[in-house]
Amino acid sequence: MHLLGRDQSKYNPRFCQACEKFDHPGGAEVVLTMLFADVRGSTKLAEQMSAKEFSQLINRFYTVATHVMVQTDALVDRLMGDEAIGLYIPGFAGPNHPRKAVEAAEELLRLTGHREASGPWLPVGIGVHTGSAYVGVVGREDSPMDFTALGDNVNITARLASEAGPGEILISEATSSAAHLAPGNLEYRQMELKGKSEPIGVYVFQAAQHKGI
Repeated sequence: MHLLGRDQSKYNPRFCQACEKFDHPGGAEVVLTMLFADVRGSTKLAEQMSAKEFSQLINRFYTVATHVMVQTDALVDRLMGDEAIGLYIPGFAGPNHPRKAVEAAEELLRLTGHREASGPWLPVGIGVHTGSAYVGVVGREDSPMDFTALGDNVNITARLASEAGPGEILISEATSSAAHLAPGNLEYRQMELKGKSEPIGVYVFQAAQHKGI
């Protein structure tokens, strides 16, 4: 395919660059599902090991997160600091993007050891939310450009991830409804998020207590 001019997408190698069409600024407002995964207590972890050891640990997290997101048809939006972000866009992930994002979050907790009796090799909290956002290329043609998602629902997802404890997935009511989940055995919370005038309803999945949704 490389010889035909169809190289792999840098956001997900299961797709080709031609599928992206991200050559120029612009985009559209679409309903998608977003997954934000945060390492909990990364500052404390960094204090307990050398810079090289910490970088190796974070790189291991990046590798696992990328694998999970790629296999569930997300576009890997960010691997930055102690965070990994996946965008489940209908045009790539299909109409079941909310369910795929939830399954990816569960798998990410499993692969980071949150179901092991010995505990995780890295404490991770995850936020998953479905809503409308601007998705496209930002920047100018004469300056660096980037593909990303912007808007209030992106901020909500980020704040859910920051509130999630180690081994927790905070799944918004919007995602639960869109994914047709039956979260009867999950804790329900009304959460006050910074910058939001109204509380956000979420279901709390804890890897140590549940095998799946």
